[in-house]
Amino acid sequence: MEKTKVTAKDFFLWAGAMVALYWSVISFIFLVFNYIDYTYPDALSYTPTDPYQSGVGHEMASIIVLFPLYLVLMWLIRRDMHRDPSRKNIWVRRWALILTLFVTGATIAVDLITLLTAFFNGTSLTEPFLFKVALVLLVAAAGFMHFTADLWGYWDQFPQRKLSVGIGVGILAVVTIIAGFFIIGTPMQARAYQYDQQKVNDLQAIQNEVIMYWQQTGKLPSSLATLNDLTSGVVVPADEQTGKQYEYDVLGKLAFKICATFNSETPAYAITQNELSVPVAPQAVGQQSVVDSWYHAAGDQCFTRNIDPARYPSVKA
Repeated sequence: MEKTKVTAKDFFLWAGAMVALYWSVISFIFLVFNYIDYTYPDALSYTPTDPYQSGVGHEMASIIVLFPLYLVLMWLIRRDMHRDPSRKNIWVRRWALILTLFVTGATIAVDLITLLTAFFNGTSLTEPFLFKVALVLLVAAAGFMHFTADLWGYWDQFPQRKLSVGIGVGILAVVTIIAGFFIIGTPMQARAYQYDQQKVNDLQAIQNEVIMYWQQTGKLPSSLATLNDLTSGVVVPADEQTGKQYEYDVLGKLAFKICATFNSETPAYAITQNELSVPVAPQAVGQQSVVDSWYHAAGDQCFTRNIDPARYPSVKA
């Protein structure tokens, strides 16, 4: 019996389908990983970041583009096999299916080894870790069973079941992306937070310039414009979102406040970063000492600062 020849069309259809499948599945796994990390933040992490800046946007875009592309390519492949049943036996199809079985089988093995290693080493089996292990196991097992059935011709015998599985996976992908908007917020909210982060960075820069000005002159600047120095390249930043200058007021010989208008409250994943101690001494409020913080609520927010001369002595000649 003469073997069916593999055409360039066959090769690139299968190659494109497998690349789209692997890429979209990996993106799905890492997207859910990000959801888990956001829901269960690591208390030992000192570098919290905006989820949309840590790969979420790329992962969502990959799923939105590549998973439908995989479905289209497989539809073209199935159409060709329906017209010419001999194309089911071409080597590129067998290699693609067997390679996928190998990858999913190896993933299951590695996943279980990771779980058992953590158990035997006495590593804390936290909820995020177990969720991630379970996710990888379920995805790999589902892929292994699906392509095993394809290799054995199960889906040819029950095409309606195959259609139901495809619709279910499509719905899962859509629900996963939409769920992210409820878990970590929408891209618009992320954009608003980036503006807020820039405002905090600007206020920190202004605070440092005020302290340096006091050290050099022995007094606080009367206004932010006083800090501008073209010779040394110091230009007081303005609010990028509104284009307006930040509010600044002198409260005493050593005390001042700087204010900005924020879009929203500091996100939970950024509180650790924003509450890091800044280079000024704690400010006494009544009988209680509070450490300076950049945590903010939505709307107008002012930060009162009090310079400690013992820590930042004046260098005025």
